[in-house]
Amino acid sequence: MVLHWRRNLFTLALAVMLSGSSYTMVIPFLPLYLLDIGASPQNVNMWSGLVLSITFLVAAVLAPYWGRCADKSGRRRMVMRAGFSLAVVYFLGGLVRNPVDLFIVRLLQGFANGFVPAAMAIVAASTPKEHLGFSLGIMQTTLLIGGILGPLMGGALSHIFGMRFSFMVSAGIIFCGTLLVGALVVEPATENESCPQESGSILEDLKTALANRRLVQMLLLLFAVQAVGMVLQPVIALYVAELQGSMEGVALKAGFVFSLAGIAGALSAPLWGRLGQSGGFFKVMLIAFLGAGVFNFWQYFASNLVQFGVLQFLYGLFIVGVFPAINAIAASSADAGSQGRVFGLTTTANQLGQMLGPVMGGVLSSWLGISSVFIFTGSILLLLGGVVFFEFMYGVCPEEQTQS
Repeated sequence: MVLHWRRNLFTLALAVMLSGSSYTMVIPFLPLYLLDIGASPQNVNMWSGLVLSITFLVAAVLAPYWGRCADKSGRRRMVMRAGFSLAVVYFLGGLVRNPVDLFIVRLLQGFANGFVPAAMAIVAASTPKEHLGFSLGIMQTTLLIGGILGPLMGGALSHIFGMRFSFMVSAGIIFCGTLLVGALVVEPATENESCPQESGSILEDLKTALANRRLVQMLLLLFAVQAVGMVLQPVIALYVAELQGSMEGVALKAGFVFSLAGIAGALSAPLWGRLGQSGGFFKVMLIAFLGAGVFNFWQYFASNLVQFGVLQFLYGLFIVGVFPAINAIAASSADAGSQGRVFGLTTTANQLGQMLGPVMGGVLSSWLGISSVFIFTGSILLLLGGVVFFEFMYGVCPEEQTQS
């Protein structure tokens, strides 16, 4: 395990970057794609929420099953299953003819999900404990770099060739990342030894997890922060159009603005990981939530694209600090042989939050206007910072904070 943890880390980090790129090449532009394939301007917000949310609903239901399979039959195998399946789904996304077709493709994507959590589980299981914060920070960084490259490439490709071509390129990118994992990643030798072929059920796994107070707290936080982040997904491209007063070049500009938070996150994620490892992950979460909340709230007052872009960058500097902290605490709350299931549960929390967020964003933007979404999301992030302060900073002993 020690011999391979660095190779696993950097191979999977690159694969996760490619996965993030393939995902964000198309997701931020789905509202524009829906307009191209027949959705009306009056119902595009509704369709955006539906096509974004259905994937997360299916993935949330299946995540504990895939996590259990990863522990029992191999996490590397789960990464490759998800990667090849996603390549097929993205390819199909370029062939859809109407919003219903796209809804079906996004439903199928829910069955294909699991690439990133399985990769995270391999890294968590193979990395020495003293390097866990650093390693998860690297994984978060490369995922964010993928999130930077994806909108830039997707915006440029859709501007020049159309959205269908972006789907095809996304399929090729995730396919290549999956081949890379198959060629270079070695699973920890102790994985299956520490997790025998159990006869228990997924329900028993869930009962065990629910008895782990620290894990439950992390799952709830992860659900909340993902919901808040995904509230913005259906509306950012439309908000860019609103700020500039026209639809001209909106895909390219929205891709650039969307990438700014990713650029900031990629710059700061390793620092957050190191700060968490040395000073305590709970303190990192507190700072990250409060900073992200302030700059997200201020986006309500943006009057042009420059102001909006600067605030997106500052928001990205802070929000990224939440995820390595949550993942590290969740990973350390269970033994190495159960980490596939732990990351399966974090995936469920992720997907449920990502399912709820777009629906909330679509409803809020339709009723109150797009800018009102930023007041809502900023307030929730500040509230989460308050929860961390009162529950963890006062409810957890200093030794536990540092070890977590």
